[in-house]
Amino acid sequence: MKIIAMIPARYNATRFPGKLMKDLAGKPVIVRTYEAAVNSNLFEEVYVVTDSQIIQNVIQDNNGKVIMSKKEHDCGSDRIAEAVENIEADIVINVQGDEPFIDTISLKKLIQTFKDDSTNTVDLASLKVAMHDELEINNPNNVKVITDSFGFALYFSRSVIPYKRDLDYSTTYYKHKGVYAFRKSALLDFYNTPMTPLEKSEKIECIRYLEVGKKIKMIETDIESIGIDTPEDLEKAILFLQKEHE
Repeated sequence: MKIIAMIPARYNATRFPGKLMKDLAGKPVIVRTYEAAVNSNLFEEVYVVTDSQIIQNVIQDNNGKVIMSKKEHDCGSDRIAEAVENIEADIVINVQGDEPFIDTISLKKLIQTFKDDSTNTVDLASLKVAMHDELEINNPNNVKVITDSFGFALYFSRSVIPYKRDLDYSTTYYKHKGVYAFRKSALLDFYNTPMTPLEKSEKIECIRYLEVGKKIKMIETDIESIGIDTPEDLEKAILFLQKEHE
């Protein structure tokens, strides 16, 4: 089973333009993410996939592998699908470019999901982490996920799901972490399917997989990483690195 990592890296992010090139304790965010993926020693190959000459240059300057997109893409899955189409691989891990602190333990769990899937039931695997802070739960930048009794995703939303009608009932809310593991065939199916209605509404790409009948296994982790969606997130990441080196 050949496992590779792809890091989609779009320069003009809507909420925080140029965030992947922002300085994070001496290195651009995208370089931090690339190095974290390589240093995990879980992948036969790691690539950054980008539409930006600026990002291409900085990855090459740091001796990294980079693929330039030939087409315009609305989401990371489309971007890496184009890149991986002619690359030999069984499992493709999509590591988000703005997740520089992804942990090896969680990546191993995703990979093990496919190794244990003897019936090839799982099309994708991804991560979820429990949320307890009300501000985090209600923040639309945090994508929430609900699953069935077997751990397969039922729906993702920027809204608070499930809705807590009975205030006396204890409900656990889960945030979707932006790390995906795909069977290459599922990724290419996604690439050849137009954007679906609910995906358009929520602006959450993994909904497209659900709308076309793919099975997404959600793996719970208690390791919370810092995704960089806003300038405030970048400040948190800088403080995190400073504490690590104290």
